[in-house]
Amino acid sequence: MLPDLLPDIGVFGPYTYLVTEVIFGALALGLLFVTDALRRAARTVVALYPLAYFWDWYTLEVGVFEIPLRTGVEFLWIPIEEHIFMIVVPALVVGIHELVNGPPID
Repeated sequence: MLPDLLPDIGVFGPYTYLVTEVIFGALALGLLFVTDALRRAARTVVALYPLAYFWDWYTLEVGVFEIPLRTGVEFLWIPIEEHIFMIVVPALVVGIHELVNGPPID
């Protein structure tokens, strides 16, 4: 069964979600640095953040999901880890996109 094969990262307790965000954030930053796409990712994050924030706030508010392995620190009514997530995910997508497709042709 697949879940049995996954490592138990719950050892970080309430910092588990934060630790995963830092790891994937470091990967995203590395990709953006290597592909020279920091500015492109920043524009993407700024464009997506308001929609992502509202979507996240709403789904948490109505009980679509909950996050048990988090710090409990909230900022603007959602967990701080979710704010980081809303930065890391688009940055990682842009970094992978740039890595796969190469630099834009002028």
